[in-house]
Amino acid sequence: MADTPEQPQLYLVTPPEIELSSFPGTLARLLDGAEIACVRLALSTRDEDRIARAADACREVAHARDVPLVIDTHFRMVERLGLDGVHLGDGARSVRKVRKEIGAEAVVGAHCDASQHDGMTAGEAGADYVAFGPVAASLTGAGEVAEAALFAWWSQMIELPVVAEGNLTTAAVETLAPLTDFFALGEEIWGADDPLEALRTLTAPLG
Repeated sequence: MADTPEQPQLYLVTPPEIELSSFPGTLARLLDGAEIACVRLALSTRDEDRIARAADACREVAHARDVPLVIDTHFRMVERLGLDGVHLGDGARSVRKVRKEIGAEAVVGAHCDASQHDGMTAGEAGADYVAFGPVAASLTGAGEVAEAALFAWWSQMIELPVVAEGNLTTAAVETLAPLTDFFALGEEIWGADDPLEALRTLTAPLG
């Protein structure tokens, strides 16, 4: 049986588009103002130069504060950009191949939607954590919602760390706090005038 920590950690996901002239300052303020365990660079662009410049800027801020930086999807860029690992969005499908390619020391995370089976398979293939979500439906979302029961089962039966991600609300944070190891926050805060204040409001149930 796994013991989920009483206090889940926070995992920050960047916006899909960032302005290099201002975002590193915003990121620094967030990392200085809240206890963040990990940052994920999750840009929508596939332009390698833009990704590399963003990664350099974010890595400088994160590593100065001893916070690891992982990248969404682009595992072949991990070593070249001096990053700490990769977050894969295709469930368990590529975990084994990616783990073999980037080595045992790098972080490999897998987003498994709401599939308990995919989560278990990803863990067996070498993932360091699995993410389930979204935790609530939205007008633009499609697919299955990761219910609290999935997190409850995982926290009781599986030792591999689990991340709750997608459409998080203060109520969802309160419900899932005893059942998850991490909350991944991104789109929930970036639209606010003050992302740090939005993060604090959203995670108020954590104390």
